[in-house]
Amino acid sequence: MATALSQWIRPTVDLDRTDAMLALLVVVAVNAVGAAPAILGGPNSEWFANLEKPALYPPTWAFGVVWTLLFSLMGIAVYLVARNGLDRGPVKLALGLFVLQFAFNVAWTPVFFALERPLAALGVIVVLDVLVAVTIVAFARIERVAATLLVPYLLWTLFATLLNYQFWALNA
Repeated sequence: MATALSQWIRPTVDLDRTDAMLALLVVVAVNAVGAAPAILGGPNSEWFANLEKPALYPPTWAFGVVWTLLFSLMGIAVYLVARNGLDRGPVKLALGLFVLQFAFNVAWTPVFFALERPLAALGVIVVLDVLVAVTIVAFARIERVAATLLVPYLLWTLFATLLNYQFWALNA
């Protein structure tokens, strides 16, 4: 068991200066795309302010901190997978899954906040949960460190799914 765990977490990543700069560019890009929906229409609406909040709802400032950290981890993970050869089938599949799950991530904010549809948003986030888990598996087949970097994202989306459900249940 200990050997399997050490095999899983043993660093396999060796980055030089060029790698670090390219990884930083990917991190910035993922943060920009990920943050765009919240900037265009997030939790500052009158509709959201009037909703009954679940007991588990964190302070509003926490979302910006958590998402910035998660988007940064995602960007590093994407870079680690991509540097294994964009022409390789498993890399293409893993990155395609990442793009697909990220599209669901980006779609959730406008569905919940702009369309004011918590139940539809719940459907989006449940699909997101599944896609993130599948993406982690695909990343693990290429780069275990990259897969590990996505685990906090999966945990947060599962928590967000619970919050989304509670918003819908409390305000339906």
